[in-house]
Amino acid sequence: MRSNTGILYLMVACLMLLTTADVQAGDKKRRGTAGSEQLLIPLTARSTALGQAATSGLMGMTGLEALASNPAALSLNNGTNAMFSRMEYVADIGVNYFGIAQRLGNNNLALTVSSWDFGDIPLQTELNPEVSNVTWTASYVTVGASYARNFTDRIAAGFTAKVVNERIDDVSSSGVAFDAGMTYLVGESGLRFGVSLKNFGPDRQFSGTGLVQFAQLPGQNPDAQPQAVVIEGAAYEMPSLLNFGTAYTRQLGSGAVVTVLGNFRSNSFSQDQFSGGLELGFRNILFVRGGFQYEEDMDLTFYNGANFGAGLNLDLGGNTLIVDYAYRSTDFFDNVQMVTVNVVL
Repeated sequence: MRSNTGILYLMVACLMLLTTADVQAGDKKRRGTAGSEQLLIPLTARSTALGQAATSGLMGMTGLEALASNPAALSLNNGTNAMFSRMEYVADIGVNYFGIAQRLGNNNLALTVSSWDFGDIPLQTELNPEVSNVTWTASYVTVGASYARNFTDRIAAGFTAKVVNERIDDVSSSGVAFDAGMTYLVGESGLRFGVSLKNFGPDRQFSGTGLVQFAQLPGQNPDAQPQAVVIEGAAYEMPSLLNFGTAYTRQLGSGAVVTVLGNFRSNSFSQDQFSGGLELGFRNILFVRGGFQYEEDMDLTFYNGANFGAGLNLDLGGNTLIVDYAYRSTDFFDNVQMVTVNVVL
């Protein structure tokens, strides 16, 4: 017991320190100055349908689904959990997300991989600006390893380490980022709280042969051959943020359950964001969901704030198959849709 308490105090202290050091209150003057902003986009259907307000986790959510919002919520996993999610993003971009988690006593371990597919893009260069049959592609890949622990039946904490790789033709950037969080369940009241700090880590920069240019150097003979010059990419910060969330679940009778969620997000590189969600469950089989997101300058984002979704839980003789769908409406592009499949053993 003393060992658990000591570890818990240490994680609380680290989380508070990181919160103070890495996250500044929403600053619109810094908008667009961070990199790797794909890390801000939700990749699972249930969390998306609930407006990204699941920082506290909620009853019935799988550990891998909850992990996307708060590493501590991985503790919701009670056995073996495998998940696959597919998102049809804007501009014909596809995103695949896979994860597997295993409970070991009071501990949970998980491995996740996300991959963005941009398709083939016609090549246009400074010397050849016309569209040709030559194509190039880009890729975003993130691999995460997570650990969560139940310190008591009410308190859990967790941590995620991520390796992030971005490649645009012959220019790439790789680095690490970290998430940390805690959740607290208020007895049998159905009330939950959560806090998570996401995407903090060292600065990164792009490099590669695509940053090599040939030019005449100052003072060089005009007839001399151009020299290779390497353009050094500017360093950029990770899009760190801090979430505070709560959820309240209540039984309505006749097998119906309602959950209300709320969340406040402090973004380091954009406006602060408020979000909320509502989920109605029927006999733990059918679920309908809705959510919203609000920030001061909504006209600066192509999302209009509305999210919807549904889910189906199927009992397979001791195992469970969960299929969730989410719809995220936009103003200028095709609406974002995603399907997430969970298998719980």
